[in-house]
Amino acid sequence: MNFDRTKHSHCRYNPLKDEWILVSPQRLSRPWQGRVEDDKNDNDDDSDINSNEKPTNPLCPGAIRGKNNQQNPFYEHTYVFENDYPALLADIPDPKNDQNNNNDDLFQCHAARGVCKVMCFHPNSKLTLPRMTLDHISHIVKTWIEVYRDLASQYQWVQIFENRGDVMGCSNPHPHCQIWATDFLPNEARIKHRTQKDYFLKHNGNVLLLDYIKRELNDFNKERVVIDNEHWIVVVPYWAVWPYETMLLPKRHVLRLSDLSDEEQKGLGEIMKQLLIKYDNLFNTSFPYSMGWHGAPTGDLINEDCSYWQLHALYYPPLVRSATIKKFMVGFEMLAQVQRDITPEFAAETLRNLSGEIHYKDKKNT
Repeated sequence: MNFDRTKHSHCRYNPLKDEWILVSPQRLSRPWQGRVEDDKNDNDDDSDINSNEKPTNPLCPGAIRGKNNQQNPFYEHTYVFENDYPALLADIPDPKNDQNNNNDDLFQCHAARGVCKVMCFHPNSKLTLPRMTLDHISHIVKTWIEVYRDLASQYQWVQIFENRGDVMGCSNPHPHCQIWATDFLPNEARIKHRTQKDYFLKHNGNVLLLDYIKRELNDFNKERVVIDNEHWIVVVPYWAVWPYETMLLPKRHVLRLSDLSDEEQKGLGEIMKQLLIKYDNLFNTSFPYSMGWHGAPTGDLINEDCSYWQLHALYYPPLVRSATIKKFMVGFEMLAQVQRDITPEFAAETLRNLSGEIHYKDKKNT
């Protein structure tokens, strides 16, 4: 018997996180009698629920929100404000000495300072990003960079992230993301800071993710490439965990979001729209996901040589078989090792063959 990665279980290594992923393609035939989600994500995003004079959604223009009854401006593109219920505070004292002993191998604690912002993408609460115009998406990209640049001057890490869909825990359907900045490197950032540096030193100054996309393009016949343009590439990573997980990277060496050229910003808006149309077209639903940007550290680390870093975004969607069946991270995955059923190659081919130009709702209207 010869090994067949499309039929036989195997493990794949993720050099970015220094961990292994169990791939089990033989499980695809198992019957599903577990939880089935309501397909609540298929919103009518052609209608604008903000047309009322007194909107009830706290994120829409003119709404009153938060503990202090702040009124939103009547914004036309993006709008950024400090989270009314932040997970981080900027001005807090250090723990007392007996609670802040870094020499203690078992009990360590440090103050966590930061800021949490909310960024609304668009005034229409029902309009999702893949159905926005490229002009609106360009405003999103530019606002990301403006806020990132401002927070990067003060904090070691700036995390831009979007949770889309109630299945991902999104508490408000209005198109928005969050931007948290911390005075420390969170776990994911700390691990990638180490792994990319280790690769850089081991491979004579080569950048891990640049070597990776070069090999995806040249050595593997683009089998995991979903889409690319002049400046950007989207792949289902060889080590992907989530069923239709993707990674979005610039083709040139870029450390941080604020380093993107005008042309790269334009290309980013175009490829994001195409990717998200593909996602929605997969199961004819408003595809849920968590996504976020990772780049070189900032704040008091910005002057360090971080040339081993490469900017990238990650999309983690949970749906696996249909709009109502999602992947659960439980059991073996929580207690031993993460696992997936469909291969990354199958996921990439499926997404690649979908239209990235015409949204399924626009097909209905033609």
